[in-house]
Amino acid sequence: MPRVSRYYDVKRDHEGKRYLEVNVTGFSLLHLPLLNKSTGFTPEERRLLGLEGLVPPHMSTLEEQKERTYRRYRLQPTDLERHVYLRNLQDRNEVLFYAMLEDHLEEMLPILYTPTVGEAVRVFSDIYRYPRGFTVSTEDIDRVEDALDNVPLDDVRMIVATDSSAILGIGDQGFGGMAISIGKLSLYTVAGGVGPDKTLPVELDVGTDRQDLIDDPLYLGVHHRRLTGEAYDEFLDRFVEAVAARYPKAIIQWEDFARGTAFKVLERYRKVIPSFNDDIQGTGAMALAGLMNAARLKGEAFTNQVFVVVGAGAGGIGVAWAIRQGLVHAGMSAAEAAARVYVVDRQGLLMHGQSLEAHQEPFAKHPDALADWTYAGEAPTLLETIQNARATALLGLSGVSGLFTQPIITALLQHTPRPVVFPLSNPTSNVEVLPEEVVRWTDGQAIIASGSPFADIHHGDAVVPVGQGNNAFIFPGLGFGAVISGAREITDGMVMEAARTLADVTDVSGGRVYPPIRDLREVSIQVAVRVARQAIREGVAAERRVRNLTDDELLAFVRRRFWTPKYLPYRKAPDAR
Repeated sequence: MPRVSRYYDVKRDHEGKRYLEVNVTGFSLLHLPLLNKSTGFTPEERRLLGLEGLVPPHMSTLEEQKERTYRRYRLQPTDLERHVYLRNLQDRNEVLFYAMLEDHLEEMLPILYTPTVGEAVRVFSDIYRYPRGFTVSTEDIDRVEDALDNVPLDDVRMIVATDSSAILGIGDQGFGGMAISIGKLSLYTVAGGVGPDKTLPVELDVGTDRQDLIDDPLYLGVHHRRLTGEAYDEFLDRFVEAVAARYPKAIIQWEDFARGTAFKVLERYRKVIPSFNDDIQGTGAMALAGLMNAARLKGEAFTNQVFVVVGAGAGGIGVAWAIRQGLVHAGMSAAEAAARVYVVDRQGLLMHGQSLEAHQEPFAKHPDALADWTYAGEAPTLLETIQNARATALLGLSGVSGLFTQPIITALLQHTPRPVVFPLSNPTSNVEVLPEEVVRWTDGQAIIASGSPFADIHHGDAVVPVGQGNNAFIFPGLGFGAVISGAREITDGMVMEAARTLADVTDVSGGRVYPPIRDLREVSIQVAVRVARQAIREGVAAERRVRNLTDDELLAFVRRRFWTPKYLPYRKAPDAR
């Protein structure tokens, strides 16, 4: 078993109980968030590790620490301050951070991640406190191997890497995108069972096209325009090669790359190093699961629906791809599936003959196929597409606030008594339509899920549930399943299995198309099991210990490997200082 960190090792005593053998003591130990227990060190540990006099005399249990910390959290005046408080806690004591997050996941997820993380990204240089993660920039890419050697973690299994070119719906945020990588990996740990010592957030600082950031003397990233073309490719090639050498068992989640770049990076590296793009594949799998459940709620076949996806970037095309895959899996031919999915962007319905990017071409319609359509311009508008296609489901991944007007929503009612409306753009300020408006315009008949969290809507005597279409239902389990199985590649089949699992574990009896956030950990376990099984089935699982396990044995294996926040006993290494 490889050493986890240069600061400690995980060992077992004669009874088989785990403990940490640390080779750092005293003041330095208190400043390593992975190891710091603060007031939780026992009297014996304080004497052994040179901590006497450095912490208060009372030894606090983890429960006491959580209570004290949560009280302080509740006193923070704004969501951004609460976000900063949690990040500062993570940088002081990771076990305590995850223990509190586990207890209050439903309350804190919108603070730590979407939607509050959008504001944290915007002001990242202003709220920066403590170094976390790994940064490689244009100034040191030639020394990336040496820089990776500086990372004290020796067994990283999960990396989230971003170039910050397309953060959520707010675009190029330069170095601020590091907050996204940190937030995603926090969810990998609290919801996906990947230990914090096996995760590494990465900022690929290739510059920014935001002149205001370049001109800001307090901006923390490199002050020049973004790399493009061959220089950009060489930068990423060098990074991937260094990661593969330093962490041969690591999986990379590519995050928040600009639309064209996202697809290019995914295809360039997915067979070089096990990797996937959450904006494309995670969003697609999440949306597919919700749509399958919406069809169940309607009592109709998934194959009888007609889908309009608004937004032709990474998320929109990822969703359109996943819907097609879901329709084919349900029995349709590829051509029949393509005929049920329409993608609309700024210029209207994607059509051949327009100036399209490579990833958009497969989803464009031939003008001849629209011969019986009625539309005024060169391409059908969103409203005209809904009317002519007889759409039953509308999904928003445009990042354009208020795009779905009343005529657009009510047009769906012409083709189905229960329209499906998923405004999935983040953060909340970018949502295409407010759920309460959809409820009012459809007299409470719509099935709704949004990207950001919204409260259920009271309509007359009824309550209309608003599901949260959060990628966190997919990527932690997908990544953990890949780690558990030692996947050599993240295949499309593994992504689709994650979507089907999410659909299967959702209880739709209450009218919801997604589980509550409080079930996130159990959902991730189920996703991980079936993703690992799919990796085994497709022959890409390198981990021998899982290949011949039964389903029950694989579930038990995943549960045993799922990291939980608790303090382990410490012992001093012979050469500790």
